[in-house]
Amino acid sequence: MKKHDTHEQVSFGLWVYIMSDCILFASLFAAYAVLHTQTAGGAGGAELFDRSFVLIETLILLTSSFTCGLALLAARAKNTVGVWLSLLATFALGATFLGMELSEFGMLVSEGHSWAASAFLSSFFTLVGTHGLHIFVGLSWLIALFIYLGIRGLTPKMSKRIVYFSLFWHFLDIVWICLFSLVYLLGSL
Repeated sequence: MKKHDTHEQVSFGLWVYIMSDCILFASLFAAYAVLHTQTAGGAGGAELFDRSFVLIETLILLTSSFTCGLALLAARAKNTVGVWLSLLATFALGATFLGMELSEFGMLVSEGHSWAASAFLSSFFTLVGTHGLHIFVGLSWLIALFIYLGIRGLTPKMSKRIVYFSLFWHFLDIVWICLFSLVYLLGSL
């Protein structure tokens, strides 16, 4: 019996996790699709969503995906400074995105549009909040990468960890593009 490479096991495990997240987000998108018209006489997406604000959020997250890709390229080139700068930029952009998302939630709740106001808002907060939670996990993962990079330097193992993080981060960008398109763009019509 052949012993499996740890890299192959971790890679397989990450893909299984991403597939399970696909199922989670598909379920949340389905719930939103069913409930998006159930406003209980309150405001809907057209009245609540600020498309300009969300577009800026989207551009920030997409830029973080670009800087994450730069970190991957820097790791392949064994450019430690490039890895640090790219991952720091990814962290800053991700944290800005998350801050904007929390700000949007705070504004909606302060105006009386909480998750308890209607089925529409419940599904909205659940879907967008779950994505935000995943962004928080990604930022926490980045902190762990910073610690490892600071202690051990840019090792081959660290380069693989950057690949794994990159897969997760790009997955979150794909989910956000779907969320932006289906929830914010279509929801604001």
